[in-house]
Amino acid sequence: MRLDAWAELLRRLLPGLWAGLLLCVALLATPAPFAVLSAAEAGRVVGHIFAREAAVAVLLGAVLLVLERRRAAQIKPEGSQFSVEMGLALLAIFCTVLGYYALQPEMAAAKAGQGRLSFGQLHAISLGLFGVKILAVLALAWRAAQTPQR
Repeated sequence: MRLDAWAELLRRLLPGLWAGLLLCVALLATPAPFAVLSAAEAGRVVGHIFAREAAVAVLLGAVLLVLERRRAAQIKPEGSQFSVEMGLALLAIFCTVLGYYALQPEMAAAKAGQGRLSFGQLHAISLGLFGVKILAVLALAWRAAQTPQR
């Protein structure tokens, strides 16, 4: 298989796998600890899950951004090569960086009684950003599946 074919396969496959990971985290992995552990222990477990998910999300988002940029350069070698798919990948990365890397320290401070917003408010913002990320990645997966082969 040629390098172009591998890149195209990854471009089409990774968004669906990423969407599946996000849905698994949201629907299975994060609620389960709260069903069997104390709230504090479950919170620590879920925190570890989200730390790993955030790292994977930035990596997958960057890989998909590169793959989409490469594809755009092949399809439209002149002019703007920005695509909807690139925008969706950037949105998912933005939601990850803001929702985890920026809000996580604020949430820790809120637990200690510091900061302008309460833990509940920050949790709601984080949840909203995670939901937007899921929608962006689902849209990216749908668009990747719809793109005709060249």
